[in-house]
Amino acid sequence: MPRRSYWPTAVPTGCLGERSAWTTRSAVRGRPSKLTAPYSPMQPSFKKSGAAGTTLLELVVVVAIVGVLLAISAPSFQTSLKSAHLSAATSSVTAAIQSTRFNAIVSGCMYSIAFSQSTTTYQIGKQPLTGNPPACGTLGNSGSPISWSGSGDISLTPSITLQFCPNGTVGLYSAGTNTCTVAIPTFKLSNGTVATNTIIVSGVGNVKVTSP
Repeated sequence: MPRRSYWPTAVPTGCLGERSAWTTRSAVRGRPSKLTAPYSPMQPSFKKSGAAGTTLLELVVVVAIVGVLLAISAPSFQTSLKSAHLSAATSSVTAAIQSTRFNAIVSGCMYSIAFSQSTTTYQIGKQPLTGNPPACGTLGNSGSPISWSGSGDISLTPSITLQFCPNGTVGLYSAGTNTCTVAIPTFKLSNGTVATNTIIVSGVGNVKVTSP
């Protein structure tokens, strides 16, 4: 029987009969290499995650924790809110006093400002200029009452009316008189049991606020 000859698998050669740089060892052995294997894109795999439900006990615990936190923070929030209202009312009152005094100095006539305890408003009064040559007339209300606190939780004691002379001096208003040296005006603004501001107006118009 004639002997069969087995020839090696033909291998691509380069220009000088060498193996190509792209030929891999697996190709020589008759197996497809990674470079020559057909491309199959990776298919993303999605895993279905189970959704964990919330039990009634967990919901009750969360609601209880929120309730406790609200109960703890509510008094502190109320205190901060009242303090802010008191600061705003104090700023409004002191600004009104200083503005009215300035108008008296500029106009050369007497001004007044009346703070009401019951309505939380103040009313500006002034002597209008009349005649020729101009002269200060009778002191009377000017415009409508103005609110000095819109929160409703600030009180003023007592109701007080300040009188401002053209020379810049300030005193308590006394009906029928044109003097501004009756007394040094002092009154208080309070937000209940939280805090109280005492407002002191000196005879020369300086406004001082103290907190006991």
